[in-house]
Amino acid sequence: MKSELTKRFIELFGGLTESIRYFHAPGRVNIIGEHIDYNGGYVLPFATDMGTYALIRIRDDRTVRFASTNFENTAEISLDNISYDEAHDWANYPKGIIYHIQQSHKLTGFDVLFCGNIPNGAGLSSSASIELVMAVAVNNLFNLNYDMIDLVKLAQKSENNFCGVNCGIMDQFAVGMSRKDHAIYLHCDSLEYKYVPMFLGDYKIIIMDTNKRRQLNESKYNERRAECEQALDILSKECVINQLTDLTPETFEKCKHIIKDPVICKRAKHVVFENDRVKLAVEALAEGNLADLGALLTKSHASLRHDYEVSCKELDKIVEEALEIPGCLGARMTGAGFGGCAIALVNKNVIEHFIETVSLNYEKAIGYAPALYVCDNGHGAREI
Repeated sequence: MKSELTKRFIELFGGLTESIRYFHAPGRVNIIGEHIDYNGGYVLPFATDMGTYALIRIRDDRTVRFASTNFENTAEISLDNISYDEAHDWANYPKGIIYHIQQSHKLTGFDVLFCGNIPNGAGLSSSASIELVMAVAVNNLFNLNYDMIDLVKLAQKSENNFCGVNCGIMDQFAVGMSRKDHAIYLHCDSLEYKYVPMFLGDYKIIIMDTNKRRQLNESKYNERRAECEQALDILSKECVINQLTDLTPETFEKCKHIIKDPVICKRAKHVVFENDRVKLAVEALAEGNLADLGALLTKSHASLRHDYEVSCKELDKIVEEALEIPGCLGARMTGAGFGGCAIALVNKNVIEHFIETVSLNYEKAIGYAPALYVCDNGHGAREI
């Protein structure tokens, strides 16, 4: 792949190959803890072996040229005038990184070619992947000496402020900070974290892409965030809490009566119980109790479907079909919802049957085929 991308880079930008540098950032899967990051609680993501490559070469002027093997449109900007431009589409994500770095550092121009194998719009953090690969590349090329946590925070700030997506920090943190063969047990408010070994024995995580695309900033993501803030405002009048995730399921059950709106109450319930499921999932992984882990995944999906209402018929169908297969311990949607992907914990011995059967039954019901992948654990963002 490296030689093919290098050839494509030279076709697009000319020049010599010697000064090209190569970077990679993964996508991420959140095992459990959905819609918890912006509620300040615990999540359990890991880096996938799919991701985004960036080939980059410094120029001697103030021009930056963007290209991608995944999209036909290219973009060219001056470092003296960076602003969001709908016509630049995907390139706004790396542009935002450059814009925010330039608040503190003066850069020179460069040419960059991106190549990703994360399904776009699938909920596997293709945007955070392109942000972090850009951030690490600029940091290394210009010797800026940011540590990875700083780059993670900068990438979240860029997506919030430059691209207009009010996301939490989980995606960028997982993409930047992941370690091979581990998940990250992350507290999204304090950013305290620890690495949890992912020893799944005879089981693999299967990514099930519904092939229903979604645009996060056009979804009800910001609406859910506002509903959580409303629930927090109500509950904090009677409970001493800073976040919904400060509540245990037991304390929530005792005080939920003060939330008069049943919809707002359901949103809060999901957050509190999902946060608790993350803690239980870490215990299950540590004990090698994969049956318990699978059951937690399935409970998470039910909560996301009924209480948080961010699932859809495609996600529900693919989870339903997964759970019908002997050897599948659990399944749930992952990501923001309204399309994208689900995950399943599946015994290695039935993977071929699982993929064939789930794909066939989903296509019969929905009208088009999904895409299923055996997911391996990858590295965080880095120069390669």
